[in-house]
Amino acid sequence: MTVLHSNIQMSQRTKQPTPSGENSGVMQRLVRPSTAEDLPSILELFVSSGLRPNIAPPELEWKYWQPRGDWPGPRSLVLADGEELLAHGALIPGRCAWSTHRIGIVHVIDWAARASAVGAGVALMRHIGRATPALLAIGGSAQTQQILPFIGFRDLGCITGYVRTLHPLRLLRAAAVPTARRLPRVARSIVWKLAAPARGSAGWQTRALERGEVEAVAAVLPAPVRGMAIIERSVELFRYMLSCPVVPLRLFAVEKSDRTRGYFLLAAAPGQVRIADCWMDSDDPADWRAMILCAVERAKQDPQAAEVVIWANDPLLAGTLIECGFHARHQIGMRLRARDAAASPPLPLRVQMLDSDAAFLHAGIADYWA
Repeated sequence: MTVLHSNIQMSQRTKQPTPSGENSGVMQRLVRPSTAEDLPSILELFVSSGLRPNIAPPELEWKYWQPRGDWPGPRSLVLADGEELLAHGALIPGRCAWSTHRIGIVHVIDWAARASAVGAGVALMRHIGRATPALLAIGGSAQTQQILPFIGFRDLGCITGYVRTLHPLRLLRAAAVPTARRLPRVARSIVWKLAAPARGSAGWQTRALERGEVEAVAAVLPAPVRGMAIIERSVELFRYMLSCPVVPLRLFAVEKSDRTRGYFLLAAAPGQVRIADCWMDSDDPADWRAMILCAVERAKQDPQAAEVVIWANDPLLAGTLIECGFHARHQIGMRLRARDAAASPPLPLRVQMLDSDAAFLHAGIADYWA
């Protein structure tokens, strides 16, 4: 997956006006991979644009520069004018598969631009779009949502965020929520918890996998089924995610009769456990129900979590979540920009938190969904 690597040094030239309004020369704008030396300028871009990603040095090192076996190319790009950085974007790379097709797909995070450099952020995004077959946009600020249609992104519908309460009284810790609102939320969550099904997954076991054991799920990774496009997974992707310094992530194999049938990936964010990814090698809703209930049981073991949350935009998973006591809480818009419209994946395109930074992004405090 080196499509971006081969095109990364393409430069963009724009005229630089003189004070009198005449064109006196050419300003060289170069898109290039970022380096650790760019960090102060990247952080300045974040502050000036109001962006608040996780920015501790180990977190940025992991996101931008730590090698990962499934993607040899750069994952952090800047648009620079000499030593001045005008825009930044980081990449979450993947491969989209449907029917007999496979194309590279990238979701851009930590996208920021200098306010005085008009069009710099759009120029960087367009550069990335020329260098990869498809760009996926998930959510984003109101300003981002206004820009995306004008640079070729089309609507893909929505992802729904679901929540199931684990320990309702822990919601009282929601310091950012006024006390008058906290108590009704706790009461509602108690009702939800009492109505949710028990484990109900007899005969199924889960096994936590270390980085050196990830091959155990290699035979049950997602595949295009039911006319649905998917974003592929790999052993190397999971190895990379298990080294995440932002939040602890744990991968579990789901087994029955001594055979691995699926997996789920849990992220322990403040106040909640996120099912960042999951899959079963079956179209039987009962098997998916068993897997989700196994994930809930594992999530209950987190001593600080009040709830477990997950994304779904395919009917099988969404229906399973409702049966397992989850409640729909919000929707997140998706858009796609395909370099070649004829090779654009069909709908639905299955997306999970793992396909964005939603698996690990947090503000350091609990952001409860319940």
